[in-house]
Amino acid sequence: MLTVLHICPAGHWERVPVGGHYRADSLVEEGFVHCSDRGTVHLPANRLYVGRTDLVLLEIDIAGLEVRWEPPVRSAPTEGPWFPHVYEPIPSAAVVAVHEFQPDGGGLFHVPESLAVSHTTNIV
Repeated sequence: MLTVLHICPAGHWERVPVGGHYRADSLVEEGFVHCSDRGTVHLPANRLYVGRTDLVLLEIDIAGLEVRWEPPVRSAPTEGPWFPHVYEPIPSAAVVAVHEFQPDGGGLFHVPESLAVSHTTNIV
């Protein structure tokens, strides 16, 4: 399963009915839902949401969704990482987990422990 992350005010997600669809404001304004992967989610969070305490991360299974990896809207195509953009409303069933997304004491965001990938090696 390939998943991406979307930063969302908790109240917006709570209003999505079971079996409904999540529609970020950017879907209407820009034509897509801004998403990130685990390695880049802190970048838009720390640029746009420093100090906010009302956010969650939606972990979205993108199978069957129209997703394009594109450069950040505000930079040249060759600068920085590309981000996944979802070009349709996101079915609530595609959201496989909702993670708390709280800033640290300085107001900055990091990947939550619930999303940290652990690597173990079995030595025989």
